[in-house]
Amino acid sequence: MATAMPGQQIPKKSDMGLPETVLKTMPSDSESDGSEDLSQKSPTLGGEKDGASLEAGEGKQPIEDEKIEKPEPRMDGGIDAWMQVVSCFCLYINTWGIINSFGVFQTYYSNHFLSDHSQSAISWIGSVQGSLLLIMGFLTGPLYDAGYMRHMIALGSILSIVGMMLTSICKEYYQFFLAQGVLVGLGTGLVFLPSMSILPQFWSKKKALAQGIASLGSSIGAMIYPVIFRQLILHADFGWATRTMAFCMLALSVIPIIFMHQRMPTQSIRSLFDKSLAHDVPYLIYCAAFFFGFMGIYIPFFYIEQYGLQRGDVSQGLAPYLLVIVNGGSVLGRLIPNYIADKIGPLETHVPMASCGAILVFAWIAIRNVPGVIVFCVLYGIFSGTFVSLGGPMCATLAKDLKGFGTRMGLSIGIAGIGLLVGNPIAGAVLDSQAGWPGLQAWSGALMALSSLLLGGLCIVRIRKRRKGSGS
Repeated sequence: MATAMPGQQIPKKSDMGLPETVLKTMPSDSESDGSEDLSQKSPTLGGEKDGASLEAGEGKQPIEDEKIEKPEPRMDGGIDAWMQVVSCFCLYINTWGIINSFGVFQTYYSNHFLSDHSQSAISWIGSVQGSLLLIMGFLTGPLYDAGYMRHMIALGSILSIVGMMLTSICKEYYQFFLAQGVLVGLGTGLVFLPSMSILPQFWSKKKALAQGIASLGSSIGAMIYPVIFRQLILHADFGWATRTMAFCMLALSVIPIIFMHQRMPTQSIRSLFDKSLAHDVPYLIYCAAFFFGFMGIYIPFFYIEQYGLQRGDVSQGLAPYLLVIVNGGSVLGRLIPNYIADKIGPLETHVPMASCGAILVFAWIAIRNVPGVIVFCVLYGIFSGTFVSLGGPMCATLAKDLKGFGTRMGLSIGIAGIGLLVGNPIAGAVLDSQAGWPGLQAWSGALMALSSLLLGGLCIVRIRKRRKGSGS
């Protein structure tokens, strides 16, 4: 122990709460007052950084920095996570719920306002509307990654609602095309990508099920909107039927505008195309599969009502509800398979469901009676619901991380949108040709079969990569 200077008293070990080894490291010339409490001095105790001083003082700071830099963990539950599901549910009603309801507009236009136009020309309105919803992903993906999600939702909601309001006063083909096809398509395109991309930030182990619950909005909207339209057509007119749909969209837009937010750190606006994706073979196969899949999957949605009337012996009273039955079946297709996907994987669940959907569309050629049409509608709703709802979880599974996920998701749905743009008008042209209904059905089935084959190939690629990584 050091010898006490005159008038100086060295504190006892018990008074200071420090070990004797630390006391020996303190220079005597730094003590200005013998009664001073050494515990109030700098944690480094004179600037020397031995093991004891780091434990006493400096060891805490790196831990604090680490906590600041570490991103928040995902949470599979809680009010905030569930509010994202509810918000996405509302967005699905206002996007795919509207798109999947176009079949009632197709039939109404062909019998009233646009009776002098071909089926192919009328279907261009719905195809442009649906394809813009997807093609806008090229733009919305980078904007989403840059943190503009809430701006996109607000602007997109305004455009789609205004588009439906304008549709209610349209009389000519070009007016319907611009208002319902272009304006509604642009609006829904701005809000759709957030509904597919936000949930993986809040859900990890149950992201497929969460996405499936949210995507139920597509089925619910596509069941409710056609009924609203048909009932108001009978008791009011086309204008008020369409405006009522717009008012419903307005009310549902409030929830996502208030509650949706991003948890991942935002980035600077990226280019529309990430060059690294050109070398990602599984991702390229995934994009190709969805391109062909979306070319064919919505053909029955557009034409099932007309088919029921012309070939299925369906009455005028039942025909408007065929689309409702299809979307009712998709409720099962968005819940049960998505629950299974969280257990065995989204891709492994998607492949058999997509294959069954393709087989069912080929079987559609032989259906000529009411019971057969109804069974087809239920089963096709199940398979198509799985096809659409597992797209986002599959893309998230193929990604190494969620940084830049908006760009990745946006590019894939943009490519799918190009397929949707051309698929239905070609189907309409085939229907107007000598091939008729069998040609339209074969066209849809062939596209879905090709999509299934590509997804099967993607499964093989992933299995080989796993084996290569494990060294087996």
